[in-house]
Amino acid sequence: MFEAGDIREWRGHAVVDAGGHKVGTLEAIYVDTRTDEPSFATVTVGLPTRHRLVFVPLTGATVGPEYLKVAYDKQQVKDAPSIGTDGELLAEAEEKVFAHYSLGYQLGSGGERRLARR
Repeated sequence: MFEAGDIREWRGHAVVDAGGHKVGTLEAIYVDTRTDEPSFATVTVGLPTRHRLVFVPLTGATVGPEYLKVAYDKQQVKDAPSIGTDGELLAEAEEKVFAHYSLGYQLGSGGERRLARR
């Protein structure tokens, strides 16, 4: 897996799906608060006047010279839960992000949220 600092180097670069189709642009990394490991990325998608950030898991992601390749199909990523470009992922919305990709969700051991932006 990647180190959060390493992935940040790709901020602003293309995010492509497993087939090499451009999904959008890497905006930020969210870590799992239980492990402090990179867990999700936010990707800028949409029309220039209607940009939004969608969430995509980093499981199975790889990096290339000018892109981050994710293991999910472009349409699935574009249909993922999103926030505005100046928005914040609300605690009550985290479970929907995991569910969209059929991933299990549990709060931290102390009831804390699972994702934190780095």
